[in-house]
Amino acid sequence: MIRTGLCSVTFRALDVEAIIDLAAETGIEAIEWGADRHVLPGDLAQARRVRDLCRDKGIAPASYGSYVRAGTPDATGAFAEVLDTAEALGSGNIRVWAGKAKRSDAGESAFNTAAAELHDMARLAAEKSITVSVEYHRNSLTEEAEDTLALMEAAGHDNLFSYWQPVPGRGRARWLEELDLLAPHLGDLHVFHWIMTDAGQERRPLAEGVADWRALIDAWTPAPRWPHPRTGFLEFVRDDTVALYHDDSHHLRALCGHVTA
Repeated sequence: MIRTGLCSVTFRALDVEAIIDLAAETGIEAIEWGADRHVLPGDLAQARRVRDLCRDKGIAPASYGSYVRAGTPDATGAFAEVLDTAEALGSGNIRVWAGKAKRSDAGESAFNTAAAELHDMARLAAEKSITVSVEYHRNSLTEEAEDTLALMEAAGHDNLFSYWQPVPGRGRARWLEELDLLAPHLGDLHVFHWIMTDAGQERRPLAEGVADWRALIDAWTPAPRWPHPRTGFLEFVRDDTVALYHDDSHHLRALCGHVTA
């Protein structure tokens, strides 16, 4: 079975205790803790408190969702604080970002700087047995799978991995192609169902995306060197409501093989 996870940023308005209780009630096994709200970088006391609260409920504080962006000013200094916080939190992985624009807009100098900084981040984290995973996201150097693959190879460190999540509107065929391209460096997934409308992107119930997600999860093969349990992290729900989260978390558990849909 695949481990079920939750990104704490799904509920920025809730406190740590409420998120842990909600996760425990709904069969969530791991949490990615957001560094912008629930566990701030440098707050080691809070990190240790959250670690202990998670362990009391049998939940892994699996990942630390930082907002460090390789290739931006003082990213290396900011990462040092994030690394200490992740260690105190007991997280085996740190999420980072790469740049603030796609490669074609950022330019090769920014790309090369980000690659070098990602290498250094992965090296430092490896000394503490913590992996580094780059967010797969629009408006960054990882907007496209081909650029993400090139970035991983330019960074050139075995402790560096890529997250993956579906860019709304691209469709199942392209999503499957992206997963295949990133397989040599792939770690975990962020799971949600958004669609594109004339007004822009719209959050929808995960139930409506189950067919796509079954195909994606069947195709998802983490890199052979990925050291953690394969985890699908539920991220964001429609209207940020707990009521709708309950339905989405049920479908996540079904996709991960824990319950029947």
